[in-house]
Amino acid sequence: MRAPLTDLPIVLEDVSLIAGGVTILDRISLAVAAGSPTVLVGPNGAGKTTLLRLIMGLVSPLHGRVTWGGRENAAPTHRSIVFQRPVMLRRSAAGNIRYALAAAGVPRAKRDTRASELCALVGLDGLSERPARKLSGGEQQRLALARALAKEPQILLLDEPTASLDPAATKAIEDVIRAVVGRGIKVVMSTHDLHEAKRLAGDIVLMHRGRVIESSPADAFFCAPRSEDARRFIAGELLV
Repeated sequence: MRAPLTDLPIVLEDVSLIAGGVTILDRISLAVAAGSPTVLVGPNGAGKTTLLRLIMGLVSPLHGRVTWGGRENAAPTHRSIVFQRPVMLRRSAAGNIRYALAAAGVPRAKRDTRASELCALVGLDGLSERPARKLSGGEQQRLALARALAKEPQILLLDEPTASLDPAATKAIEDVIRAVVGRGIKVVMSTHDLHEAKRLAGDIVLMHRGRVIESSPADAFFCAPRSEDARRFIAGELLV
């Protein structure tokens, strides 16, 4: 029997991306393997969002190459992404999830049950019939996570999923992320919150000016950073 296809590891080899004459990603080489979450950190404009889009396959590098499980140009069948400001459809929370399930090819007869399961997973089971656009910011973000999980991805990409959320909403999102990781899904996410990175990360990727400054296991990054830029960033000093 043929082994099922996997998009892991994701390998970037000397990748550069330029838009409007501006270098967004600059000669990045990086491997993303199965396991605990990979967390991207760095100042605004470092290239974190663009890197997530590249891993998803939404943009292509100008130079270098990206492979998913050893394959180039792999369709994003096994990958999902949640952007920082997800758009809610004009329907209920459960209706948003059913729409995502339909797009993922889930048979109509199974959508209601699956939507209920996903609502429960993200802690929205009591709000499933509420209009999605009337949910709080944190609830909308959890709904976006449920929609992203509709196609049962191997890899979940999250762009600052707790940005601007209060501590309770942040904890709710982090709990969902832990539950997702417990199901064997690889999470790659960006955050500006170093405390969140410490709580969730298996490994850290520090970016600055489109480059990867340091990539290492989270414990090593926070306890014994290798570069001066990493030491300054952890200390809260602005990288310029």
